[in-house]
Amino acid sequence: MPTVETPIWQHDVWDALRASGVQQVAYVPDAGHSHAIREAIATPDITDIVLTTEEEGVGVVAGAWLGGQRAALLMQSSGVGNCINMFSLLDSCRFPFLTLVTMRGEYAEFNPWQGPMGRATEEALQLMGITVLRVDTPDDVAETVSAAADAAFLAGERVAVLIGQRLIGRKIWKKDNK
Repeated sequence: MPTVETPIWQHDVWDALRASGVQQVAYVPDAGHSHAIREAIATPDITDIVLTTEEEGVGVVAGAWLGGQRAALLMQSSGVGNCINMFSLLDSCRFPFLTLVTMRGEYAEFNPWQGPMGRATEEALQLMGITVLRVDTPDDVAETVSAAADAAFLAGERVAVLIGQRLIGRKIWKKDNK
């Protein structure tokens, strides 16, 4: 099986998280976040928290802040729907919040189940008081993630960076012939 090289933009995501002082990374496993997840696991001064569902990550990020640490939640757009009720905690308690959301239901999506939440993600986040930034080109990733981290950790904002499906690339599923 050929080795797939990690795209530069995924390195930029990790570098921006590190530069912003993130000490905890909460996530549900996702190919679009695979580099950041691997790095979080491998980095001794980062606490990586694998979640069973995305809404747990909202509590992890809030708890990290209460404990004096910066945290980021990595999830797919389908997970945003799982978090809607928990987002009220962020607004009510004025917690800073940073999430990076890989999009589904957009470019070359093969799974119709991903479409509805993919189309609703941005508006759902905005309705819950979360500022939405979006990246669709590799050149914009580092600056956008860095700006989002500053808005969250320095200004106390709640910010989501949507990473467009076109940037992530076409998902290809092959039927197992075994």
